Amino acid sequence: MNNEFNYSVVILGSTSGIVRATAHAYAEAGYALVLAARDDEENKILAADIRVRYGVTCHALHFDGADAASHPKFVTDCEAALGTNPTGLILGFGYMAEQEKAQRDVTEVQAMVDVNLTGAISILERFAAVFEERGSGFMGVLSSVAGERGKQSNYIYGATKAGLTCYLEGLRVRLFKANVTVTTIQPGFVDTKMTYGLPLPGPLVATPEQAGRAIFKAVSKGQDEAYVLFFWRYIMLIIKAIPRWQFKKMSM
Repeated sequence: MNNEFNYSVVILGSTSGIVRATAHAYAEAGYALVLAARDDEENKILAADIRVRYGVTCHALHFDGADAASHPKFVTDCEAALGTNPTGLILGFGYMAEQEKAQRDVTEVQAMVDVNLTGAISILERFAAVFEERGSGFMGVLSSVAGERGKQSNYIYGATKAGLTCYLEGLRVRLFKANVTVTTIQPGFVDTKMTYGLPLPGPLVATPEQAGRAIFKAVSKGQDEAYVLFFWRYIMLIIKAIPRWQFKKMSM
């Protein structure tokens, strides 16, 4: 499908499983893409595949979420690659250290904060300013259900995602007046490299392709929040409703 309406999207963290699938969904819909990731070689291979598969414009740029100093130039590079500012942004990069390792090593904690919170806010503010000035745009940002309640298995990672979710709520209110939508994506269990080796509940695990299609649909509708897959909304309602005295006794 040709990019008839000149829609374009910057996709951050493009080489991860969920985000890669999301990139395919946007390419299939005819968007011009900028794929951005730290792994340049893999990212270039992905961009070449998308160009051949869907016949759309697809650029591969280097991006490091933790390197906030490089973010202003990255925004300029995206505009130069596309010939204009993008229509929207998908943010899907993140870092999850093992809980026990993070408890012992504060550098792991700092790494998660730098990537999941500081880095995300840094680049989102840059693109928010672009979209706000233009008076249109969309943002889809992957947070996590881990940020909705502190579980002993991943509460440090969850804390960074809780901070991101709170930030997105405020950003959404700010940009509403500028006709810019901000969709918080709350993935549950998705079969990716990040979850490899974890004990996943089979019936509740989504494939990256299912997640990618769900993200594209939710962002296209301008939803404020979307759970991937949808049933995680109800699972989290149950988890959040558990009384604290009972929650302390549970292994989650």
